[in-house]
Amino acid sequence: MGRKANRTFGVVGLGNFGSTVATELQRFGNHVIGVDISEQRVAQHAESLSQAMIVDARDEMALREAGFEECEVALVAMGSDLEASILTAMNLKLIGVSVVWAKATTKTHHRILSRLSVDRIIHPEVEVGQHIAQVLHNPLVRDYVSLGNGFHVVNFQIPESLEGKSLGDLPHNEKFDLRCIGVMRGTEFVGQDGVACSLERDDLLLLLGKRKDLRRFASSL
Repeated sequence: MGRKANRTFGVVGLGNFGSTVATELQRFGNHVIGVDISEQRVAQHAESLSQAMIVDARDEMALREAGFEECEVALVAMGSDLEASILTAMNLKLIGVSVVWAKATTKTHHRILSRLSVDRIIHPEVEVGQHIAQVLHNPLVRDYVSLGNGFHVVNFQIPESLEGKSLGDLPHNEKFDLRCIGVMRGTEFVGQDGVACSLERDDLLLLLGKRKDLRRFASSL
């Protein structure tokens, strides 16, 4: 997957969530500035990030001095301190960071951040919980990705009942308004809609469609 190399990211808040994002971005080869008001947290990540500094992000000048003006993207990763989160998001916008993401913990927090024109607001615990519940609910669902606008790609494991059937025989298209964008057998791509493909047990079927249609299809398996 293509990406722009050597991008500069800023992460405010080096708790479990923020430090995970920061260290992964660093591992991908980016320049990452991580800041926190906790000396202990900063010390823990001094060796793993390009820069790790003790900074009170409620102070606009402190963010400038930390180099956040050079960041293409910044993440406000603390959620429990509502005031600090809001002031940090405001300051990042004020100093000209092009893209600001922020973690929210409540609906009120979300609404305030949205009014500050934060580019994306995330609820990590809720999103992960929903993801896990969906996968646990149907054992044939291996994973899924939301594409926005109500569309998802779901990774279904082919059950024994479909073994030996042709991909063209499945009702996913006409009956459920779904599109097969791939059939994976191990690490091998073996077919998609419009390509002759005989299904084997444990093949993975990648289907694109709306949640309600995907749910109906999953229930029919």
